[in-house]
Amino acid sequence: MKKLVIAATTGTVLGLLATTQIAGPLIAQEANRNSSVYEQLDLFGDVFQRIRDQYVEPVDEKKLIEAAINGMLSSLDPHSSYLSATDAAAMRVQTRGEFGGLGIEVTQDQGWIKVVSPMDGTPAAAAGIQTGDYITAVNGESLMGLTLDQSVDKMRGPVGSDVTITIVRKGVTDPFDVSLVRDTIKLTAVRARTEGQTVVLRISTFNDQTFQNLQDGIKAQVAAAGGMDKVNGFVIDLRNDPGGLLNQAIYVADAFLNAGEIVSTRGRLPSDGERYNATPGDLAMGKPIVVLINGGTASASEIVAGALQDHHRAVVIGTKSFGKGSVQTVMPLKGDAAMKLTTARYYTPSGRSIQNLGIQPDIIVEQPPPPPAGAVSSGDQPAQPQMRSEADLRGALNNDSLTPDEMKQVQEDRAKAEAAAKLRDEDYQLAYAIDILTGLNKLGNGGATSDSAATPPAADAAPASDAAPAPAPAPAN
Repeated sequence: MKKLVIAATTGTVLGLLATTQIAGPLIAQEANRNSSVYEQLDLFGDVFQRIRDQYVEPVDEKKLIEAAINGMLSSLDPHSSYLSATDAAAMRVQTRGEFGGLGIEVTQDQGWIKVVSPMDGTPAAAAGIQTGDYITAVNGESLMGLTLDQSVDKMRGPVGSDVTITIVRKGVTDPFDVSLVRDTIKLTAVRARTEGQTVVLRISTFNDQTFQNLQDGIKAQVAAAGGMDKVNGFVIDLRNDPGGLLNQAIYVADAFLNAGEIVSTRGRLPSDGERYNATPGDLAMGKPIVVLINGGTASASEIVAGALQDHHRAVVIGTKSFGKGSVQTVMPLKGDAAMKLTTARYYTPSGRSIQNLGIQPDIIVEQPPPPPAGAVSSGDQPAQPQMRSEADLRGALNNDSLTPDEMKQVQEDRAKAEAAAKLRDEDYQLAYAIDILTGLNKLGNGGATSDSAATPPAADAAPASDAAPAPAPAPAN
């Protein structure tokens, strides 16, 4: 027994010696690190004072400090930024679904302003601004060297005022100017309509109104169709949807899932992570779903697409999405200002991060480019020779085997087919999505389940939680 006590005591003593020997250098390293930080802060103060005293013109100290803070944040990643009191107030208005500007969701790419997507029903969309365009100047003033927020400020202005932006577009040799009139951007987050027997849900943003708009849209379209048995499926159109509030993305994905994980977020520390799970109830009542995405599908909209794809609840078609797999938290600061800081990455139910990778569609479907400016319109093209059929032949036998009701049904089916063909000219990707749903129903596969299990998330995922924080969307103008 004495030997055990001695051995334990010796071990304790050796442990204390080892701890002392290791802790000493660590404490010294931390002290040196803190000393270096304080030296850098002193350097900042020195530079600030010299600018105040010796710059060729008097400076606005407040703007100088805000620029320094924003420089510090923007050096981290394209989505972290400082929000002045004015910008913070504008962002709060935007998340409520109404704000002033042109209606362009933008990011910064190698110093230039890049269009993530134009927003539906806005001056930018009406002027033909496209995803992937670069905005290089506003009213002839170059944006090179400005921060993202400064560039956005240049594009904002009083409602009704004119602004000219210079665009660089892939495939177009020279930059060109586009003139727009600033307007109050009122976003209808979800627009619902019916094409044939398919309910099309166009989600343009994820703000406070999105989930409620979705519920109301589905209810109205199903009622107009005469009930869910008259609907062959749903198309969720997320093209050019720049994202927005995380909680709204969770609600939308949950609307079509009965169980399973929707998304998980993982921050710097394990305790920072969250996992969000679906609750019972499927607004589509098991009907098949096709999700449409493209290069302008970003952030919250990628969460929805990824969740429905991983659970095999929807077929995802289109082109690869934008690949913004990070979460921003808006933190209040003194004086009603705020900072938007990237605090986590999000992961789809199978545990994949889409950061810089995007959501890969199950079926790649390219949208044909619009005809170039000055091209001859289809209405000016010479008419194609009309193919003749049996009915065109002189003396052809009549078909007297159909009743009037059956003949009416044939004519209605023909009209539907012609309408579908017309839609291919207007929106090829949407027409393709509707064709997929029509094919699934013809094969009797119209009762897809919504509770299939996705691949389990990675082992280091955060514990489950039903809390839903609401990080703000990337800045939009």
